[in-house]
Amino acid sequence: MIRPEAIRAIVKGDVRSDDATRKTFSRDTSLFEVKPAVIVSPKDAEDVKRLVSYVSERKEDEPALSITARAAGSDMTGGPLNESIILDVTTHMNARSVDAVSRTAVVQPGVFFRDLEPLLDAHNLMLPPFPASKGLAALGGMIMNNCAGEKTLRYGQMRKWVNEVTMVLADGNERTFKKISIAELEEKKKQRDFEGLIYTKMHDMLESKYDLIKAAKPKTSKNSCGYALWDVYDREAGTFDLTQLFVGSQGTLGMMTQAVVRLEPIKKHERLVALFFPSWVALPDVVNALLPLSPECMEAFDDATITLGIRFMPDVAKKAGESFFRFASRFIPEALIGIRMMRMPKLIVLVQFAEDDEKEADRKAREVVEIVKREKFKCFARISPSKADADKYWTMRRESFNLLRSKVKGKRTAPFVEDFCVPPTRIPEFLPKAIALLDEHDIRANITGHAGNGNYHIIPLMDLSDPRERDKIADVAVKFNALVIAHGGTITAEHNDGILRTPFVESMYGKEVYDLFEQTKDILDPLGIFNPGKKVGGTLEFLKDHVVSS
Repeated sequence: MIRPEAIRAIVKGDVRSDDATRKTFSRDTSLFEVKPAVIVSPKDAEDVKRLVSYVSERKEDEPALSITARAAGSDMTGGPLNESIILDVTTHMNARSVDAVSRTAVVQPGVFFRDLEPLLDAHNLMLPPFPASKGLAALGGMIMNNCAGEKTLRYGQMRKWVNEVTMVLADGNERTFKKISIAELEEKKKQRDFEGLIYTKMHDMLESKYDLIKAAKPKTSKNSCGYALWDVYDREAGTFDLTQLFVGSQGTLGMMTQAVVRLEPIKKHERLVALFFPSWVALPDVVNALLPLSPECMEAFDDATITLGIRFMPDVAKKAGESFFRFASRFIPEALIGIRMMRMPKLIVLVQFAEDDEKEADRKAREVVEIVKREKFKCFARISPSKADADKYWTMRRESFNLLRSKVKGKRTAPFVEDFCVPPTRIPEFLPKAIALLDEHDIRANITGHAGNGNYHIIPLMDLSDPRERDKIADVAVKFNALVIAHGGTITAEHNDGILRTPFVESMYGKEVYDLFEQTKDILDPLGIFNPGKKVGGTLEFLKDHVVSS
């Protein structure tokens, strides 16, 4: 039995257990609801250390006691949901600073990206892996989920941009991790403390299973499924980097209190080319033909999403800060393309280039048009003549999920097949099977995503007040994830595993690799106090039992 008054006695921050607060923290943007016992908003790292020690000391007598960190609550997998203690980091732990000289930022986990971005803009810098939900997301979730977004095609996921991460470990002590040499690793292993034990056991495991672990890395350009063991130890380079283990771990190995992230100068000139396709068939050939041009983004959205944007264009225009008529008038060129195609496009792909040399940006944009013509690809290409013209597409793309969540009556978004990644060449083979699977269960969905990576977000719309609809989720998820794996993909690209996909992690990697994930969890969290049931140990039964009904 958790006693809020006992926790209040050891922390300076807020401790809440009233029904209204517990209800608020029982939901994120996933399709799950899990009511916590108490919510703690720590003032600082010392509060986190005291709370972790409190939980560790009582775990043997109270087996259900655990602690789960929560940042913005924008997770789509149920990652920050837990029946025990929720650690709310956004209330107080939101300090941030930017060093323009070293091109780094120091952030606490509760920093909202929207509050960091103006500081970056002032120095013409960016943190490239920002997600489409950047207006909602916080750095703790972005780092612990190994987030990605529209610029990932060129810059990679979050794990490539974290230089250091500071964690409160299971022993209640705070330590900082970064890439170290093998000589430094050997010194770490000599420490007669919990940190030294972690380095020793992790190195022994990674050394003994080196080839197996390296071979287990998914052959996709994005992945956040399981623990990234293959990125920790590099024999050839002579490096050992536990930062790569913590990033993407979804708070299952410790509590993050601070991180140092690397920043990138913003390119001076952007050019966007919109491609309008009558079907999905030509997409992989077009993607493969354009990738050598090194585009910054290749983003896609389907006809259902286009229709949604048209239907709710007044809302989209408001988000863009324009009047409806002015915003709508910007789409006259697209209407003319539709007339030429004699139908609405099946999908639109946005190909964006960003360069410091304006002539180079222009050249690449023109070359897209030339390639489409030369190769006789079945699509129409249009170069946006201005930033305002380009921004209309990005507004539509970024607002699609919010429109689905807030505007479709009688149904709600049910994101449970929304984060697969397969090789782009296999998209025409995979997508028809995936859509057919949903159709078999009478599930309609919208599709957006990252065309250059083969990472798509299929967002079903369902009436979850109907138990027959809720019952479909687990059955379809089993079949869908098997389909992804059969096509050489990963079930989790950028949204992480959470309640939603942890039950399928073993099927993704096989028992031998999954056993290594379990060993990793045991090494860093021997008492099982951090975010249980995520990454390892999750069950299909728990998933089924916690799907929302509204």
